Amino acid sequence: MRMRKMRNLEPRTERCAAYRIVEPASLKGNWRSLKPDCTALWVEVGCGKGKFTAETAQANPDVLLIAVERCREAVVVAMEKARDMGLTNVYYIDMDVAMMEDFFSPGEIDRLYINFPDPWPRKKNAKRRLTHRGFLDKYCRVVREGGEFHFKTDNAPLFEFSLEEFAACGLETKNVTRDLHKDGIVGIMTGYEEKFHALGTPINRCEVVCKPFVLPPEEKKPRQQTGEEAQ
Repeated sequence: MRMRKMRNLEPRTERCAAYRIVEPASLKGNWRSLKPDCTALWVEVGCGKGKFTAETAQANPDVLLIAVERCREAVVVAMEKARDMGLTNVYYIDMDVAMMEDFFSPGEIDRLYINFPDPWPRKKNAKRRLTHRGFLDKYCRVVREGGEFHFKTDNAPLFEFSLEEFAACGLETKNVTRDLHKDGIVGIMTGYEEKFHALGTPINRCEVVCKPFVLPPEEKKPRQQTGEEAQ
């Protein structure tokens, strides 16, 4: 997520210090110590300004929610929401999702949320998409077998690409929809989602059941010959 740089980033961060995990690697395998009575550990990837995060934590007080976001400016806004709502079951990490295995132990997470990630539309950037099989492999290592990740996007091509990746990895998908709010609002919306729903943009969503799998090789499509090469 891109935001303007904050001149007062550090003091705002300090005022929310209780919600920020500075050294997440130190909690690897022991995240539940933050809330010993929690019934589940949920992680949100790319929480942005944290509307979905805060409202999900508020609606599920027995769950421990860890929100991940690379943009520190966005993390501050998200932490301020949690603080102002008086939440005690949510914490924030400013890290890259590619480092998940450095911070979470195998099978430690019960549920993962991936909401409106960058679609990286150019084919050469496909491996950067958070639903590419390379990332799916990481998720299925840190999410327990039978646990799930929930995926939402307004980008139809990304959704179709993702369904193909899930199938290629042998992962079961559930509750697949290409127009989540067609008959009324379903579940908690992100701030981004609210804006696009108001514009009439259909929201795609599905749930994916995690399990160990052997990472399938990339399918290489033959390069089309030019007219000169074909002669």
